[in-house]
Amino acid sequence: MTSTSRLRRVAVPVLSAAATAAVLIGSLWAQHQRDAWPFAPRERATAPTAAPDMAAMDATAAPERVPVDVGSSTVQDLGIRVEEVLRESLTQAVRAVATVIPDESRISHVHTRVAGWVEQLDVNTTGEMVQAGQPLARIFSQELLSSQTEYLAVRRATAASGITSAVVAGGRTRLAVLGMSPAEIEEIEQAGEPRRLVTVLAPRSGVVENRGITVGTAVDPSTTLLTIADLSRVWVLAEVPEVGIPAVRVGSTARLDFPASGLAPFAARVDFLYPTLTERTRTLRVRLSVPNPNGTLRPGLYGTAAFESSGAPTITIPRDAVVDTGRQQHVFVAVGDRFEPRLVTLGVQLADRVEVRSGLEEGERIVSAGVFLLDSESRLRATGGMGSHNHGAPAKPVDAGSSKKQAPAVAPHAGHRE
Repeated sequence: MTSTSRLRRVAVPVLSAAATAAVLIGSLWAQHQRDAWPFAPRERATAPTAAPDMAAMDATAAPERVPVDVGSSTVQDLGIRVEEVLRESLTQAVRAVATVIPDESRISHVHTRVAGWVEQLDVNTTGEMVQAGQPLARIFSQELLSSQTEYLAVRRATAASGITSAVVAGGRTRLAVLGMSPAEIEEIEQAGEPRRLVTVLAPRSGVVENRGITVGTAVDPSTTLLTIADLSRVWVLAEVPEVGIPAVRVGSTARLDFPASGLAPFAARVDFLYPTLTERTRTLRVRLSVPNPNGTLRPGLYGTAAFESSGAPTITIPRDAVVDTGRQQHVFVAVGDRFEPRLVTLGVQLADRVEVRSGLEEGERIVSAGVFLLDSESRLRATGGMGSHNHGAPAKPVDAGSSKKQAPAVAPHAGHRE
């Protein structure tokens, strides 16, 4: 017999025995770990766990979960805290992105009332400040020039005859309709000659937001010459998320903060809620009107708006007390040393508190800390025992000796005899 054959015949039984011992030790260690679970008594290793009586459970208990009995010492060891259910007013704080825009009621579009050509432009820069009554542009109009000539001719004819004609009054009205001011009409009456150019005046004081013409542009009454915005009062639009919409209403106070403006945070009131949501951002646009005498709040400036509202007293609990499965929410109610799962319907959710609309009554006691361990044990017991994946089937007692019986046998390697 060779040395290789002898080594093989000795090594194979040794390896087989080592594998069997490893399987046995692993089974015993797993058994010890299961028996050491803080909620389970030691007797569970030798006595089968009875299936929970589902008919005796409360109708509001969460499905696939059962009540859990925990001793006072275990409660302290696991850091489980119990809190009384109270009724209080929730102060809901909502933060939203805010943007400054011009007040739409203070925007004017400048048009001419006659067709013609721009021969002179007094405002050449977008963003330029103008005052009400300031000349903006001068336009040549053949129609207006003819109307002036006819008016002066009729006026001279009636003056020579000494009879005031209604035609003169009609001619004066026509010039006013075509855009001439009373001062300009009096000027041509005194001079006795028509004006070649008609002057377009600023209808209000403000900033030129848009200039749609240049010298030589052909214009008519549909042409927007300039757009002027009065920025002495501006609008602030806040984009409120869907969850925060109940906290905002007309008359609500918001605290606005625009760091880039150099202003300290200030308060403003909501004066309008837009009827639809912005589909892309799923937010509600809220409008606030703010005085801006120094022009510090420039359109396009970004900031934040903070809204706060206090509702009627309602039942609230800590957010950490709620177990959310994605389909439903439940809490654990303390009844003596027994913790019972109960379905709840939630309402407004804040950073650390949540409103409970149904499922709890004021004065009941719920678990506010250590809920994860309780929920894990409740689900495990609902399956019928530890390690069992068959819902409703009791766990089989664990026999340490069974590991040895179930260990796979390792067939010895048959060596060739010399």
